[in-house]
Amino acid sequence: MKPTNTDNDKNKKTHSIRFEISASFLATMILTFGLWFIINFFFMDGFYFQKKKEVIITAYNKIELAIADKNIESDSFDSEIRNICESYNIDMLVLDTHEKAIKSSTRSGFDFLAEALWGDIMMDTMPKNDGVERTVIETGEVKPGENYTILIYNDTVTRSKYLDIWGQVEDGYMIFVRSTLAGIEENVSISNTFMLYAGLVAVFVGSILVLYISKKFTDPIKKLYLISDEMKELNFEAKYENRSSFNNEIDILGQNMNELSESLEEAIKELKNANVALKHDIAKKEEIDEMRKEFLSNVSHELKTPIALIQGYAEGLKEGVNDDEESKNFYCEVIMDEASKMNIMVKKLLTLNQLEFGNEGANMERFDIVEMVKNYVRSAELLAKQKDVTIKFGRYHPIFVWGDEFRIEEVLQNYYSNAINHVSGDKIIEIKLVHKEGKVRVSVFNTGKPIPKDSIDHIWDKFYKVDKARTREYGGSGVGLSIVKAIMESMHQNYGVINYANGVEFYFELETK
Repeated sequence: MKPTNTDNDKNKKTHSIRFEISASFLATMILTFGLWFIINFFFMDGFYFQKKKEVIITAYNKIELAIADKNIESDSFDSEIRNICESYNIDMLVLDTHEKAIKSSTRSGFDFLAEALWGDIMMDTMPKNDGVERTVIETGEVKPGENYTILIYNDTVTRSKYLDIWGQVEDGYMIFVRSTLAGIEENVSISNTFMLYAGLVAVFVGSILVLYISKKFTDPIKKLYLISDEMKELNFEAKYENRSSFNNEIDILGQNMNELSESLEEAIKELKNANVALKHDIAKKEEIDEMRKEFLSNVSHELKTPIALIQGYAEGLKEGVNDDEESKNFYCEVIMDEASKMNIMVKKLLTLNQLEFGNEGANMERFDIVEMVKNYVRSAELLAKQKDVTIKFGRYHPIFVWGDEFRIEEVLQNYYSNAINHVSGDKIIEIKLVHKEGKVRVSVFNTGKPIPKDSIDHIWDKFYKVDKARTREYGGSGVGLSIVKAIMESMHQNYGVINYANGVEFYFELETK
């Protein structure tokens, strides 16, 4: 089967990642070896020479100490000098005050060594065109009467090169120490050549290792890429398999993609279900129209009584049924009271209409429910005093909940107003907050008669009134609890009512997380 352009593009993208990783590693390796080679090429001569210089100075000092501490004619002196020369790989010559060689680094060839070393010191007596280059690099004085000279001896004829140090020490003895420098350039050349070959081998082997390692890294990435491509096509069957014994970042990314795949699959299922529900809602359009007709009918019915009262009392005023001032004031108060009730009822109906038909969404925010209840109780304190009602609200630490703060306050207001209008007996209203399992239950309890059992399931319906006479007395419209129902259902939270022997408790719940 011929590969498609998409497959080729995938391979190119995957290979490019592998190439970038390999190229980065190889470039780092080559740069490191190149820097190492350059440092070795330019600085090894100086480093080698400096170490040689330190060696002959150290040997010179040790020989000087041996002369000061031991009898120069003793066997122990010979043994120590031999150890020093072998340890530092040097030639050594000691002369007495008559410039006669008395000790050397070896017994064999004593005279030859004395002549060669001391002859080089007496450079002023030798011809200037002897093919020998002598370069003094350092002179100094250890203490009065004891000085030293360090020089480079280069015989261009024999191509021999030495580093020499000589000087006069205690009791007039002279010490001459020589260390060969011959072959330093050759050693550096050999070292650089070896490093070059070693670097090439290391780069070659490193290239193979980098390609292998990069493949180990890019293979999981390629799998993730292919899985994401399947997810793009809404195929959630492909899963990342972790084959390593430990979890690294790529493995965790693969697990996250597996979880993301499952979440997306679940979300798509929910969307499909939502789509079915939407079709079902469309099918219920006629039912919604019926609800609107019912709403208009109920509004017309509820407004009929106050409008009739207003009309009747207004006509009475106009016709002068009672001419005394007290009667006129009574008629005016009735008209104003009924108009106020109509105004409140219309506002509540508009609010309920907006909630039921979803014209305004809930504005979810996090707020302190304790502070909100405390502020409302404080603002409604005057109404409670007018009706001689005792309000109980305990001390609570701040409790933060999620909800529409404005609408939750409206729910509390409806519960509170309902309690004020129906409180009797001990005339106590108690507001409680119970925090459990990530939720807070806010309850408003009032002493008085419990709600009849045949009415308790209908109190949330629009315009339902348990006691119509009493409701009419305090101006209730039968819409308050319907508003509570609409608000709480818009936020998908629980609400309800509980009957007690001595009163009624209304409650609602909010989430704390």
